[in-house]
Amino acid sequence: MAPPLNYAGSSNKRRSQRVIISVPVSVSGKMADGNEFQEDAVTLVVNAHGALIALAARVKEAQSLFLTSRGSPQPQECRVVYVGHSDGGKTQVAVEFLQAAPDFWHISFPPDDWTASVLEGKATPTS
Repeated sequence: MAPPLNYAGSSNKRRSQRVIISVPVSVSGKMADGNEFQEDAVTLVVNAHGALIALAARVKEAQSLFLTSRGSPQPQECRVVYVGHSDGGKTQVAVEFLQAAPDFWHISFPPDDWTASVLEGKATPTS
């Protein structure tokens, strides 16, 4: 799988709009070596289907992780879909929720394509 050219600004067609925002999250799971970890991290980019996170823990593609945010105490299960470059001891890690979860981020004014009808593939009539 080829890495995205520019995760935050790629012109590739996406399921939902990306928002560049730093959201504190707790990430837990197993590192690439199999040891369990729990790490406080921050997002770099979020969307209704996941996030790009700066993570110190070493993870690998396709593994399961759990995200918890202050606004959403219920952990959200996700899987690693991309492991990027490291900088300052942190690696860019893209995660995808197992199910779309636009309310997980508690963004006050989510983009238009974050509505439930769009996420479910239904068109909504416009006035």
